[in-house]
Amino acid sequence: MTIQEINAALHKTMEPYLEALGTYTDEQFAHKEADDIWSLGQLYEHLVVAANFFFLANTVRCLDKRKGQEGGEMNANGDNVYSYNSFPPIKVKVPGSADKSAQPEAKEKGDYVGSFNKMLADIDALTDRIVEDEGTYKTHHAVFDWLNAKQWCQMLEMHHRHHHRQKAELEGFAGVGAAT
Repeated sequence: MTIQEINAALHKTMEPYLEALGTYTDEQFAHKEADDIWSLGQLYEHLVVAANFFFLANTVRCLDKRKGQEGGEMNANGDNVYSYNSFPPIKVKVPGSADKSAQPEAKEKGDYVGSFNKMLADIDALTDRIVEDEGTYKTHHAVFDWLNAKQWCQMLEMHHRHHHRQKAELEGFAGVGAAT
């Protein structure tokens, strides 16, 4: 995929998140089905934090050639995910992960529109730099090993798309779309 295709896919992937924000009640946004299951608010918080402090940060590190290295390869996990341009359709449960994303205040719901739009604008602004990048400088991913700027950008889109299933499940738990 080209970076322009990745960017277009990311914009499309983000549409359901942005559209849904205006439909959730405060109670639905904060609803937790169980202690070890996120609320919709926690999912949105996770997506914003991961985008800014992991995916975008590593994309910029690669472009700025800092905190990484020249060269390095993805491992078999990375090769598999990138060959399918998708995470496997399975739930990934990181121990203690339900505790790691803060439960936002319901009033912060509107802030996520701004956060997501800023993320998209940041990627748009980086597109030319990513196109010009030779792709040899990489930073380390804990599961996939060494990724370059374009691969980090693609990972951002795959990650948000992967969470669509979780979003639908959490909406069901919260009664989103249920008849009143």
